[in-house]
Amino acid sequence: MLILLLHRYVKKENCNINLINFICSLYIWIKFHLKIMIKACVNNEFDSLKQVVLGISDDFGGCPNLVDAYDPKSKEHIQLNTFPEENSIKKELDNFLNILHKYQVDVLRPKNLKKCNQVFARDIGFVIEDQFFISNVIENRKQEILGLELILEQIPKSNLNHIPDHIYIEGGDVVVAEDYIFIGYSEMDEFNRFQVSRTNTLALNFISKKFPNKKVIGFQLNKSDDIYLNNCLHLDCCFQPLGLGHVILYPDGFKYKKDVDFIYNFFNQDNVIIISKEEMGQMFSNLFSISTNTVVSEIGFSRLNQLLIDRGYLVEGVRFSEISKMGGLLRCTTLPLIRSYE
Repeated sequence: MLILLLHRYVKKENCNINLINFICSLYIWIKFHLKIMIKACVNNEFDSLKQVVLGISDDFGGCPNLVDAYDPKSKEHIQLNTFPEENSIKKELDNFLNILHKYQVDVLRPKNLKKCNQVFARDIGFVIEDQFFISNVIENRKQEILGLELILEQIPKSNLNHIPDHIYIEGGDVVVAEDYIFIGYSEMDEFNRFQVSRTNTLALNFISKKFPNKKVIGFQLNKSDDIYLNNCLHLDCCFQPLGLGHVILYPDGFKYKKDVDFIYNFFNQDNVIIISKEEMGQMFSNLFSISTNTVVSEIGFSRLNQLLIDRGYLVEGVRFSEISKMGGLLRCTTLPLIRSYE
């Protein structure tokens, strides 16, 4: 509540957005030193959002060399000389931040790490029920978790999980749905062959053992290191459950038809919103739910946004086209810590 009151004051006085971000960082520091613990709670993708980590663009390192890029969309924009600049990314994140504050969400930010891309907070950790999992990510992204040190200190050790070295999983591949946990993954041969394969088979068994009362459903995804339209980097690039019973789906992102058939049966075919290959490439499914009927979407997704409005959703539009050039969108930039049913 303190951070929201301060944010409103800063906004009323027309202060610089940098001051808002400074206050957010100060708030995290105060909470840490007052030992105010975080009681994580996430049971689905759309309960009312109370607390979330939002990525930052500060000192993200600029355009990487082509050989250092690890997803095909980034590679394309590096080659086209259209890779986003820090100021553009920051503007988009700030606009998203304003929407979150509008709904009185407590927004935490990572500690700034020099020359480290910290935009996509989703992948370095995730919450299921009251358990926080520190993802085991590819080598290029290992440093990112250091930005969450102060936040992780506020989570009870009994609720903090370190994933074994041989098990790989990133938060974008984990979709929580009450009694179900959906996980995008690759079998070992493809996991070893593709740089864009981020979650392996062992992750399914690991999560199943942690939550024996839940059903863990694995979906194998189509991968490509070089052509982004042929690649589903994470499960949330082709699959997104929404609060009123709908699901955004790109069927061709799944390796096996049986998995698509399962989704049709699980959600009821009338509730499935199909997106095209080109729309998948623009990250149409990577929206973010603030509550059951409120979603944040890229303002340029006019067809999808209208479909959502027609189905009863309030759509908060925000420009995110620069961030999308790095292979992620709204869900990718967020790491929800607390969602509560209201």
